[in-house]
Amino acid sequence: MKIRFSKEQFLDGLQQVQNVVSQRTTLPILSNVLIKAEPSGLQLTTTDLDIGVRTRVDSEVSKSGSTTLPARRLFMIVRELAASEIEMEVDDSNQASIRCGTSFFKIAGLPEDEFPAFPKLEGNKHFKIEQKVLRDIFRKTSFAMSADETRYVLNGLLMSFGEGKLTVVATDGRRLALVEQEVDFPKANAGEAIVPSKAIGEVQRLLKDKGDLQITLTENQIAFEIDGTLLISKLIEGNYPNYRQVIPNEVEEHISLERETLLQALRRASLLTSDKSNSVKLRFSKNSLIISSNTPDVGEAHETIAINYKGKEVSIAFNPVYFMDCLRNLDNDEIFLDLVDELSPGVVKINGPFLYVLMPMRMN
Repeated sequence: MKIRFSKEQFLDGLQQVQNVVSQRTTLPILSNVLIKAEPSGLQLTTTDLDIGVRTRVDSEVSKSGSTTLPARRLFMIVRELAASEIEMEVDDSNQASIRCGTSFFKIAGLPEDEFPAFPKLEGNKHFKIEQKVLRDIFRKTSFAMSADETRYVLNGLLMSFGEGKLTVVATDGRRLALVEQEVDFPKANAGEAIVPSKAIGEVQRLLKDKGDLQITLTENQIAFEIDGTLLISKLIEGNYPNYRQVIPNEVEEHISLERETLLQALRRASLLTSDKSNSVKLRFSKNSLIISSNTPDVGEAHETIAINYKGKEVSIAFNPVYFMDCLRNLDNDEIFLDLVDELSPGVVKINGPFLYVLMPMRMN
């Protein structure tokens, strides 16, 4: 194999695929990127056996062939090269020689036949959506995924296609984020999938502000095709809990709040919380919100925010980290907090198809 390519384009291609690679794998081949040179250009592929990513890079191919090379080491070498034109030649023993200006590197690779086969998609459920729309949906939900491996079914996002819309849900049992987005697709394509958190993170990295992407759904896989890069992931098996039943049906108070002001006040109050006492109390009274925290042996904090509120006096406590996670991932100036009582979940809403259910905490 002998190829010549642009440093910038090759680095961009490696950047698209290398994050899937694990440095702690027991299989050395999974630390490598599969490089396949064809007359039409260069193809880069990585996998961790659960997720596979493939992209193409423009290059001048003098001799076709393939090999696998350590992905992160290759990225670091190419990144440090001074000139923009790079030549790579791979011999029959998978030794890759890299030349750029006066620089020369030789690195050992592994043969292509040791590399796992890239997943094949056998399904015809296709969905098209704008990249910026999906990126916004994932930003507003993915932070609420569970990291508890004992609740594996919650370690991902539920993506449900039905009734002309995409519903995306994340929960860890203490909070729940939900977004609904209208999407045009045939009724026959209805279906749902639990997409692992690692795959969601990789897709978020690939999404841009412009252009569409295509999602393909099969019985046990999901694929995202974004600007010539293809990511295929296994799905999480299991039944997602009935998230609708935790969303309160009734509302006693619908309160308008300024997002950034509330976020800053919660951040200050959280400074005097601890692992044992990690709640912040919100007390609503006429045109006033008092946010306070009180931790024995640490201290207390409280501050008052002027708000437009005419309802009854109500107090409720939340985990400030969970509340702030939601506020940080929104960009609306105004949010709404729906309350029933101090023992019922609070619901954060915006002027849009989003809601965030937050379980209350016991007040001292």
